[in-house]
Amino acid sequence: MSEEEARLRLEASISGLADLEPVVSARRLLSRGQRNTLLGLAALIVVGGVVDLITTVTVIVSIITVFYIAAIVYRVLLFRASNQPGTCEVVGDIEARSVPDWELPVYTVLIAAYREPEVISRLIQRVTDFEYPPDRLDIKLLVEADDRETIEAIGCSWPGDQFELVAIPPAEPRTKPKALNFGLGLARGEFVAVYDAEDEPEPLQLRRAVVAMRRLGPDVACLQAKLTYNNPMQNLITKWFTIEYGLWFSFFLPGLASMRAPIPLGGTSNHFRRVVLQSTGAWDPFNVTEDADLGIRMFREGYSVRVLESTTFEEANSDFVNWMKQRSRWLKGYLQTFLVHLRNPRELWRELGAKGLVHYVMFIGGTPVLAMINPVFWLMTIFWFVFHPHFIEEIYPAPIYYLGLASWAFGNFLLVYVAVMSCRIGRRGQLLFPALFVPVYWVMMSLAAVKALLQLVGAPTFWEKTAHGLDTREPAEPAEPVRS
Repeated sequence: MSEEEARLRLEASISGLADLEPVVSARRLLSRGQRNTLLGLAALIVVGGVVDLITTVTVIVSIITVFYIAAIVYRVLLFRASNQPGTCEVVGDIEARSVPDWELPVYTVLIAAYREPEVISRLIQRVTDFEYPPDRLDIKLLVEADDRETIEAIGCSWPGDQFELVAIPPAEPRTKPKALNFGLGLARGEFVAVYDAEDEPEPLQLRRAVVAMRRLGPDVACLQAKLTYNNPMQNLITKWFTIEYGLWFSFFLPGLASMRAPIPLGGTSNHFRRVVLQSTGAWDPFNVTEDADLGIRMFREGYSVRVLESTTFEEANSDFVNWMKQRSRWLKGYLQTFLVHLRNPRELWRELGAKGLVHYVMFIGGTPVLAMINPVFWLMTIFWFVFHPHFIEEIYPAPIYYLGLASWAFGNFLLVYVAVMSCRIGRRGQLLFPALFVPVYWVMMSLAAVKALLQLVGAPTFWEKTAHGLDTREPAEPAEPVRS
């Protein structure tokens, strides 16, 4: 590739979506209409507080309480919906292996690695373990050109001709989606898979995806494989993290699929139709959860996402600071995505429908918002039971008080119950005890949400790098949920 070709490809990987559909690009966080709306709302609250502080706070608390309860009930309904038949695409081993090699399409695998010398050699070995003909694999290792350590690590473990090292000219933003866009322009495959540098996908995953895609037809743009962790028992953080991922990928996303709702993708083990990926503008390099954003955009374009019954193992962050970086980036990206797609609410309503819009608000918006408002309600509850301050009694009229009490007493119990049941159904009995104390993990999530909000204001496109290679345990055996 010449320097001029690399420059043009780099420009396209950065500005492609913003040029194609600027209204859904996160290069600019808020539209003029959104800024005016937020300023007007802030002014209304200030004026209301000056005129009648108690009534203003009462209205705000009432709205938040109703939303809070609705979000809890919504997640319980998702959990129940995940147990319906047909929520995941199942392709058995025999069916996956029955396709002759010559009938398999060329499959592009994109692996973005930035400062990952510790884990890249292990990933290369895992990818070579795919049960897929090597001459039909097109594997792109996407590395920043100035990341010499990772490039040298790749060179020391170079596996075969199906791999191609793609050196991306350094430019801002230095994000994973920019690297994926760059690699997509070089892709040769009918299908495109995305993996992270620390991933351990099961060997038949590509074959399963091909069979499922051909079975489902062109309206399905992407399959999301399930993710879990190979070091769940390393410490308490990894146990809670594993419980969260179990809920997310084995219950919440299948529940969304069963309801034909928009599905925010996970950041890895996505299997796309390349033509759909390119036609929808691919990834947004300015969105730090480009995966969730892409899933919403595909749904808005009339495509659907399904969950593939195949597992990819990852490394759970075992360090609190490292965990905080990852979760705050994830929550910031959900806030980004929520705001970006709300720039034109009328158009969003038309494309998602009323039902889809409810799913969007409750899941994409509700996830970070619940994490942010949890500490406020917890503190108010503690103050009420300990000190009985008069102002709390004033801002909670009887109906809202009883709703709030029900939310505190039963809503949080239901969420703990869901966490425990997910461990039981997923055959993770060793995680049942940590699941009982998952509210402590919610406190950690709330801290991450506050950090996410601050970064959203000060550095919305900043991609906070998390370290890998901290795993000290042997990989766990797959644990698939039992479905009746």
